[in-house]
Amino acid sequence: MGSNVFNIGVSGLAAAQAGLLTTGHNISNASTPGFNRQQTVQSTNTPQFTGAGYFGQGTNVVTVKRIYNEFLATQSLTAQTRLSELNAYADQIRQIDGLLADSSAGLSTALNDFFRGVHEVAATPSSIPARQSMLSMAQALTGRFQGVDSRLNEIRDGVDTQLASTVADINSYATQLAELNRRIILAEAAGPGQPANDLLDQRDQLVAQLNQQVRVTTLAESDGSLSVFVGNGQAVVIGVQSYGLAATQSGEDASRMTIGITLPGGGTAALPEAMLSGGTLGGLLAFRRESLDAAQNALGRIAIGVAETFNAQHRLGQDLTGALGGNFFTAPAPQVVYPNNPLNGGTAAIGVAVASASNLTTSDYRLTANGGGNYTLTRLSDNATIFAAAALPQTVEGMTLSLAAGAANAGDSFLIQPTRTAASDIAVALTDARSIAAAAPIRTAAGNGNTGAGAIGAGSVIGPPPVNANLTQTVTITFDNPPTTFDVNGTGTGNPANVAFTAGGDITYNGWTVKISGTPAAGDVFTISANSAGVSDNRNALLLAGLQTGKTLAGGSASYQSAYAQIVSDVGNKTREVEVTITAQESVLKQAQDAQQSLSGVNLDEEAANLLRYQQAYQASGKMIEIASKLFDTLLGLGR
Repeated sequence: MGSNVFNIGVSGLAAAQAGLLTTGHNISNASTPGFNRQQTVQSTNTPQFTGAGYFGQGTNVVTVKRIYNEFLATQSLTAQTRLSELNAYADQIRQIDGLLADSSAGLSTALNDFFRGVHEVAATPSSIPARQSMLSMAQALTGRFQGVDSRLNEIRDGVDTQLASTVADINSYATQLAELNRRIILAEAAGPGQPANDLLDQRDQLVAQLNQQVRVTTLAESDGSLSVFVGNGQAVVIGVQSYGLAATQSGEDASRMTIGITLPGGGTAALPEAMLSGGTLGGLLAFRRESLDAAQNALGRIAIGVAETFNAQHRLGQDLTGALGGNFFTAPAPQVVYPNNPLNGGTAAIGVAVASASNLTTSDYRLTANGGGNYTLTRLSDNATIFAAAALPQTVEGMTLSLAAGAANAGDSFLIQPTRTAASDIAVALTDARSIAAAAPIRTAAGNGNTGAGAIGAGSVIGPPPVNANLTQTVTITFDNPPTTFDVNGTGTGNPANVAFTAGGDITYNGWTVKISGTPAAGDVFTISANSAGVSDNRNALLLAGLQTGKTLAGGSASYQSAYAQIVSDVGNKTREVEVTITAQESVLKQAQDAQQSLSGVNLDEEAANLLRYQQAYQASGKMIEIASKLFDTLLGLGR
């Protein structure tokens, strides 16, 4: 019996010591990131049977377990990766928001200044200083387009740099996780059935850090290792082997960095951007895809709209030398990115031209060859199919696609960016202020011998260019008797007779339109001819000035200014949305972490109480051993 008491005391002493060690370990790691408090698990020893029943044989420490809840940990990881994604997105979009909304750096002020110059020319069309000022304002406008676009490209380059840095961090974490898997396998093999708690905590902390870079999923393996996956199931850690990501130049667009998975045999396989969500990586990719591309494309659409519509009206006018107007701006051209990847086996060269600036969108497109000369066009902003199995040329959404040369193999694809580089490519084509076509190329006159009360308006040139070859040919309109009809004479008119007259109605020939009002008399003559003295003529300048408020973009629903205001509004709203969501997500994360810490975190008050409890148990077990020792001494004394 004394022996049993001694053994029970020793078992209690060992259990109390284990409790003290575990409690001390918890207290010392209370501030260690990722530490989950540990707890000793005790079990009674097998009791001894006697005639009087079963007598207990003390206790033993079965294991030391960590207090860990996978569900709460997963909630915390999910909230954290989303917050990291939002923070990365916010850091980038704030740059665009500040750039576009800044009156000194944005486009709005430059547009207003340019059209103020146009109005000054309209007010004094013969003034060379006014014309020179208009050219200077035009240079400032194109410079502003280029400056904003350059800053957006700098932001794009910064995103690429951060992508490369984030991928390097991801790969570092993956390597460390693989090494921890190896150590955990060895540790748990050395002590069968016993968890390597501290190593497990370290691994979970690394998973949490990796999860801040990109959203991950995990799978516990039977050998104690943890497999880690990103995207739609691409493994970055399997057992003791890591498979890193790679930030490489896109095969489709050399100016764009893409993310791929490193293959076991070497090389990389590109991962779809939409699959890489969460964390800093997901935030950067989402920002580039959703906001940066859209803002740069929208800015480019305005640049194309300004150049195309202003040029079209300018070509309908006449300059100080009497020549028809040319292009005022150098019109940007849509960009076709020819992939330098081996998937394109054909020799096709795709041509893209602006068909209608008004109908251009802010999206990029992918043209895919189906074979047999047919193609499919996909709008990348929403993955909508614009046309399928159709031969080129095709005119869709403001652009005309054509096969410029060669032939495509089935599966060949071409990235089309109608507006991406337009803001950087726009420039002022004119250098001579006298070449500004402020006047109209035609003039009208009533015959000196007219006796009626008819009056002819100044007339206007009908767009779009090119102008009619007979635009400046002299045309006469002579009223018949009675003056309800008139005859037309002039080159290119066909000289129709007895044309019905409606006062104030349009009379259109040779690319111009005039109106005759009032009541002409029989024999009255009206003449339309070349404007040979248009130095002080401002008719075309007024039409150019009217483009400032004209609905020339977005299918005829937006002016230059309102289109730019829409960009500022979209970016500003997205910035506010992300910032509000960050505040809400911080609350979600705190709640998840608080719930996890309430279970797994170290409570110093609780641990202090445990210290006292285990101290008392230790002392009590020691007292039991002391009593057992005295019992032995008594038994030994009986034998003397």
